Amino acid sequence: MRRQFLTSTTALVLLLGAGHAYAGMDEAKAFLDKEIGDLSTLSRADQEKEMQWFIDAAKPFAGMDIKVVSETIATHSYESQVLAPAFSAITGIKVTHDTIQEGDVVEKIQTQMQTGQNLYDGWVNDSDLIGTHWRYQQVRNLSDWMAGEGKDVTDPMLDVDDFIGKSFTTAPDGKLYQLPDQQFANLYWFRYDWFNDEKNKADFKAKYGYDLGVPVNWSAYEDIAAFFTGREIDGKKVFGHMDYGKKDPSLGWRFTDAWLSMAGNGDKGIPNGKPVDEWGIKVDENSRPVGSCVARGGDTNGPASVYAIQKYLDWLKAYAPPEAQGMTFSESGPVPAQGTIAQQIFWYTAFTADMAKPGLPVVNEDGTPKWRVAPSPHGVYWKDGMKLGYQDAGSWTLMKSTPTDRAKAAWLYAQFVVSKTIDVKKSHVGLTFIRDSTIHDKSFTERAPKLGGLVEFYRSPARVQWTPTGTNVPDYPKLAQLWWQNIGDASSGAKSPQEAMDSLCADQEKVLERLEKAGVQGDIGPKMAEEHDLDYWNKDAVSKGNLAPQLKVENEKDKPITVNYDELVKSWQK
Repeated sequence: MRRQFLTSTTALVLLLGAGHAYAGMDEAKAFLDKEIGDLSTLSRADQEKEMQWFIDAAKPFAGMDIKVVSETIATHSYESQVLAPAFSAITGIKVTHDTIQEGDVVEKIQTQMQTGQNLYDGWVNDSDLIGTHWRYQQVRNLSDWMAGEGKDVTDPMLDVDDFIGKSFTTAPDGKLYQLPDQQFANLYWFRYDWFNDEKNKADFKAKYGYDLGVPVNWSAYEDIAAFFTGREIDGKKVFGHMDYGKKDPSLGWRFTDAWLSMAGNGDKGIPNGKPVDEWGIKVDENSRPVGSCVARGGDTNGPASVYAIQKYLDWLKAYAPPEAQGMTFSESGPVPAQGTIAQQIFWYTAFTADMAKPGLPVVNEDGTPKWRVAPSPHGVYWKDGMKLGYQDAGSWTLMKSTPTDRAKAAWLYAQFVVSKTIDVKKSHVGLTFIRDSTIHDKSFTERAPKLGGLVEFYRSPARVQWTPTGTNVPDYPKLAQLWWQNIGDASSGAKSPQEAMDSLCADQEKVLERLEKAGVQGDIGPKMAEEHDLDYWNKDAVSKGNLAPQLKVENEKDKPITVNYDELVKSWQK
């Protein structure tokens, strides 16, 4: 399948590049015939209408060379290798679409922000930086851009309301600062076949007194992890959990990507807790960060956070393969596909395509998966109304330091790769849904049985609880790097979970204090609060109808709850 796909791609590039001195509708039709076919929510007439708009809008920029950048995932590789050459052939704007590591994207955008030097004309930059972009005001806000300077290059068929991640890229001022290009969530992953095995079900019920099923809370997850670890299935000893623990930058994402909110850290609120978010950073009524430590009303080192770290460590040591403790994110990713893992609480849907390949130990002979994805279980501090997990939203971002004509050309390319003409096909390649219309396309109804619940999740009302980092974080690049270093100390045993989180919140507050002193973010930058004890801040929160920081729960192992997966999916469809 993959070889065939690459061959058709190469043919397409040759077809588009050969013998056509002029960009235009012939190239667009060749692209639609070869690459899109009927995989679009638009009729062929509307696809051609949208392509004609791109051809006309691009005329002033024909012959221009532009550069854009994104992280390296399948979706962006497809854009870089297939869509960028097609766009160049259709519009006459030559696009170089670089794909690099996510950390490098963050580093380079920081460099452009600090120096004003135009490194790239367009960026697919995580929406986790929304608080950074809003406060520093170094990116073009797209609401004003589309209505003003960029109006002549804004696709009338763009349909911003169709983007499911629009709320993630909207700042407290109500303006859209970024446009989603790809999204993936971290969900609960489990071996559906093992959970439905009669002997496993009977043994579990006999041991724990309740049904084996999708865990709703961490207590049930822990029981299931203990039950499967060391159990023999198909002649192999299996494990009840998978994770990673190496002190490495990727360890930071494991926690900044909403692990604390899954435990019940922060306040209620969608897309993010207010006034305290899932990083434990508190803001005032004007969205100014006031602290991260419990002493200032934050929750980074509160009981819910410490519990989150403790559970992570306990499960990694007791229920995951021993080598997991020395693995990074990318090393641990392929392990569940090898067939010895029963469940994983924190599994990125970006792995779906790799996990569904025919011939794998976790795929049936008919091509259907032996696994499913479901909503993540929550910890003992979690309350209804809180976010329940993380969603990555790599989003198009235009820097103010990019000259206007180059920004306009990059904006045309950005809209091309997220257009309704192309989005269904692109989503079949990368499985990183951004449009509601695409999720409900009939082609995904047909493909759903081979994707283990991914389509059902994205069509469900539950999906709104999976959100990226929010606007409370005033400088994502500076703050995010503090996480892996401090939590790495807990992972290695150098510090207790409480010591590691005390150290993390103190480090975050040093950054907040520097930003306050420098005044670079004006009247939406940090303004540090007075210090008091946990009891004081908990009473203050409760008096205002808020939660964080919560007091320590005496019994952190609450009553385990599970739900039958098939019943859960049916309840969504109602």
